[in-house]
Amino acid sequence: MQKEILESKLNINRRAFFSKMSIGIGSLALGSLLIPDLFKGDEDDVAAMIPGLSHFAPKAKRIIYLFQSGAPSQLETFDYKPNLRAMFGQELPPSIRQGQRLTGMTSGQTSFPLAPSAINFKQYGQNGTWISDFFPHIGKIADDICVIRTLNTEAINHDPAITFFQTGNQQSGRPSMGAWMSYGLGSENENLPAFMVLTSRGKGNSQGLYAHLWGSGFLDSVHQGVMLRGGKDPVLYLKDPEGMSQLERRRMLDQIAELNQNSYDKIGDPETMARIQQYEMAYRMQTSVPELMDLKDESDYTVKLYGPDCLVPGTYASNCLMARRLAERGVRFIQLYHQGWDQHGNLPNEMGGQAKDVDQASAALVTDLKQRGLLEDTLVIWGGEFGRTVYCQGNFQADNYGRDHHPRCFSIWMAGGGIKPGITYGETDDFSYNIVRDPVHIHDFQATIMNLMGIDHEKLIFKHQGRRYRLTDVSGKLVPGIIA
Repeated sequence: MQKEILESKLNINRRAFFSKMSIGIGSLALGSLLIPDLFKGDEDDVAAMIPGLSHFAPKAKRIIYLFQSGAPSQLETFDYKPNLRAMFGQELPPSIRQGQRLTGMTSGQTSFPLAPSAINFKQYGQNGTWISDFFPHIGKIADDICVIRTLNTEAINHDPAITFFQTGNQQSGRPSMGAWMSYGLGSENENLPAFMVLTSRGKGNSQGLYAHLWGSGFLDSVHQGVMLRGGKDPVLYLKDPEGMSQLERRRMLDQIAELNQNSYDKIGDPETMARIQQYEMAYRMQTSVPELMDLKDESDYTVKLYGPDCLVPGTYASNCLMARRLAERGVRFIQLYHQGWDQHGNLPNEMGGQAKDVDQASAALVTDLKQRGLLEDTLVIWGGEFGRTVYCQGNFQADNYGRDHHPRCFSIWMAGGGIKPGITYGETDDFSYNIVRDPVHIHDFQATIMNLMGIDHEKLIFKHQGRRYRLTDVSGKLVPGIIA
C-alpha cells in the first residue's frame, strides 16, 4: 500500500511539474535559454505560438467542404476533351501512360482502350467554363466558382487518398483538416462545436467512411468533428436519461467537473480539461441543436432552391441546407461526405443518378450563401480524392464503360472565401492523363486553404513525440493564381 502511495505521489509530482512549468520566473528564464527568439516580440512569432489567433487578416471565416467520396471522373465533370471522340477505342499511347502505377483492378489488363466521355458539355458564364450536362445547376453558378483541373496526389486507393486529403498523410492518426482549424482558430459559437460533420449516401457504389477522417489525432479530443445525423437523435447521447431533469443534469455535470478538476490538479493531463469542455458543450447543445434542426423558419423559396429532398433528413440536399444553417451560426469547419462515386463500370448511367443527387443542392448552397451575404467569407469546396482513367476498365462499349483510379490529375471547384470567381485553373493533356500547366498538389491545396483562413501553414504546428507536425507535413506552397 505504501509503495502504491509513493508511486502515485511521484507520478503526480513529475506530471504536475512538466504541465505547470510554463509559469514562474524560473520557467521564463528556461524558455529564453531554450528558444532565444521567444521574447523578441515579433508578431509573426507570437501568432505562430498561440492557437486561436490568425497569422494575418483572413479572407474566409469558415469552410464548407462538400467531399464527393469515391472520386468523380474529371472526364464527365469539368475537364472537357472533345478531340477524344475521334479516338474511340484506340490504345492509350505508352508515351502518355509512362508506366504509371496501376491498381489491382487493371494491373492485369493487356490493353488500355480509350473511352471518350459519352456525356456532352456546354460552356457557362462570362468566361465560357466547360461543364458537363450532368451538372446543369452548377453550370448556372459558373461565374461564382473556380474550377481547378490539375489536382494531383500520390495515393491510388480510396482510404489512403481520402485520408491524405483530410489529414495531410496517407496513414491514419494525424489530425484532420477541421481539427487543425479548430485548434488554430477556435470557435465563433460557444453553443456549437467548431467542427461538424454530415454524411449522405448516393445511388452509386459506396466506399466506407471512417472516424479518423474527422478525428483530432494527437490534438486534444475537443477538436474532433462532431457528427450531425439525420433522424430523431442528430447527435448521439445528447439527451438526458429518462426521469432526469435539467437541474439534476446541471448538478451532475458540476460534480463531474469538480472531480475532473481535482484529477487535473494532481495529474496535469490536458485531456482531463478537454473532457470538462466536452461535457459542457454537450449540455449547451441540448438547446442549440434542436433549434438548428428546426426548419420551420425556412421559406418556400429556399426549399424550392435546394429541392424537396432538403426536407428529408440525411439526404445530401438536407445536409447542404444544414451546412448553410451551421455557417450562419459560426461553425468554423463544416464537412459533408457524399458516398457513391466509385464508378468502375456502367459509369454513364450510374454517375448520372449520382450527379443528380448533388447538382441542384450544391449550386443552391452557393446561391443561398451569396444571397445572404455569407459567400464572401465562406469558402466552399467540392471534389473527391482522385480522378479517373481515360482508358476503359472492364466492359468496353460506347455508352457503357467504367474508369479506374487516376491520381495524376483531377478536377475540383471552389467558391467564395477569397477565391477568384469564374475562372478555370490549370491544364491537362489531350487525354486528361498528365498535367501540362499549373499543377496543384494536395499539400498546395491545403496550404492555400489555410492561407485563405488567415493561417500560415508553416507556422500552425503541434509538437508530438519529439517532432513538430503540421497539416502540410514538410511541403506545400500557395497557389496565388486562384486567390482573389
